[in-house]
Amino acid sequence: MQRILVIDDDDELCQLVAEYLETEGYEVDAVHDGESGIATALGGDYRLAVLDYMLPGINGFEVLRQIRVTSRLPIVMLTARGDHVNRIVGLQMGADDYLPKPFDPLELVARINAVLRRTNEGRAEVPNNPLLAVGDVEMDNRTRTVRRAGEIVELTVVEYSLLEHLLSAPGQVMTREDLVKKVLQRKLLPFDRSIDTHVSNLRKKLGHEVNGHERIRTVRSIGYIYASPEEVGSA
Repeated sequence: MQRILVIDDDDELCQLVAEYLETEGYEVDAVHDGESGIATALGGDYRLAVLDYMLPGINGFEVLRQIRVTSRLPIVMLTARGDHVNRIVGLQMGADDYLPKPFDPLELVARINAVLRRTNEGRAEVPNNPLLAVGDVEMDNRTRTVRRAGEIVELTVVEYSLLEHLLSAPGQVMTREDLVKKVLQRKLLPFDRSIDTHVSNLRKKLGHEVNGHERIRTVRSIGYIYASPEEVGSA
């Protein structure tokens, strides 16, 4: 049974979330402060954590930061409705997805299932072409590792999936709508900038330019395009 950790100081919300997740076959543990959240997340065998931004003592951002130092544990953050800044910051710090409060528990279940599907896909049978390389970036699906110029780059589950889709079609435009559907496994909603934040994270981790060309270009009002093999010097 897959175990999920809920880090939130609202006891009733934790109980409600647990009820919904347990009907989906998950085992749920809950802790109610930041320090306990960090210790439990890093010390337990969890597949995913649900993390609230507003916590007593250490806030959710600091919890996320400390977890990300040593762990790729998938994390869905809970933020206040309308608090766009905190959502963006959370994604920039390595959250895999977010959901504004108050939320429909079924929507949270859907978000969790989507993140875990991406994680499980990475553990599935290795495809016929396990290596994907464009220029100085190489992805190895056998080990789920990414290297730039030979150096390992640590990516979240979402960032890995996003890069995989971009590298699969270098030099071709991929629409924001298509990326949201394939990577986040949901429909593109108005004012949802999640995919843009994940692209920004990739740019920072991989470098904005390669061989004098912009690595991931924005196609205004449409989507993104990864530099072509000719531009980045691939064989």
